Amino acid sequence: MQASQSEAAAPMVAGARLEAMRRRVRLSRMAVLTAIAAGPVALCVAVASTPTSVQAATPVKPAAVRTAAAVANPGGYAQLFVSAWLRSSADDATSAQARLAQSMAPGLDLPHPTADAHARSAPQSVTAVRTAQRDGGAWSVTVAAQYADGPVRYYAVPVTADRAGALFTVTGAPGVVAGPARAEAAKSPYGVTVSEGDLSLTVGEFLTAYLTGAGQVDRYLAPGVTLTPLSPAPYRAVSVEQVLAVEEAAAAEQVPADGTKVRVLARVEARDADGRWPLAYELSLRARSGRWDIQALDSGAAQGGGAR
Repeated sequence: MQASQSEAAAPMVAGARLEAMRRRVRLSRMAVLTAIAAGPVALCVAVASTPTSVQAATPVKPAAVRTAAAVANPGGYAQLFVSAWLRSSADDATSAQARLAQSMAPGLDLPHPTADAHARSAPQSVTAVRTAQRDGGAWSVTVAAQYADGPVRYYAVPVTADRAGALFTVTGAPGVVAGPARAEAAKSPYGVTVSEGDLSLTVGEFLTAYLTGAGQVDRYLAPGVTLTPLSPAPYRAVSVEQVLAVEEAAAAEQVPADGTKVRVLARVEARDADGRWPLAYELSLRARSGRWDIQALDSGAAQGGGAR
């Protein structure tokens, strides 16, 4: 009897468990469907409450990004040193210039100018004109010193940089050297001579308005091109000495078809109360409705549509 009752109870227990599992599945489905109808927040809560197990993803480590440090140029450092060194004297090592020079080049000897020479030997300007990087953080900087009576003297200054390329030290006395050789200039592309006519007249009137403030600059500009004015205007008169062009169309007697573009080099003489000054301007022009418009002042002043 007991065995028969146990055998009969087993299917009942199994059936009850199966029915309980089915009920949980139905409830889970109903919860999810209800959450979908209620909105995204409720959906998240319902999913979290279901017996589904989710394995957390392994966090991804951000890739290390290395930025190469920009190597500073020691030209300014050498320029400052030479300026202080030339203005210092070993007879007055406590002066501001002497202390500056010695702080930039520890242990370096100072010059010994005579009393008369020291007052007149200071350069008017000191400028770094060339830098050359060598191995092991070493640099050689050529510095030009211009004196009141006209001559220019060049000094080669040895400089070393730290591993980061941000700190410098002068490692030895400067040496007088020859100045940098002059580079060979490329042949000018402006090979077409522009005679007097509409184009040269437009160029002259535009530059007169631009440099003297007499007249409206905007009336000579192509649509969409703006130009920052010179304020105050530096000159009182401008005359065109020569206009050269790249394209043959610039030398035509009549203004060519609309949209024709030319590039010109205008050499002018500007005058003010202190004298006459030869100046040169590269301009781009475009033909429109039987006239020439200034498309760009190629020195970089034109904005808002002008070619740079």
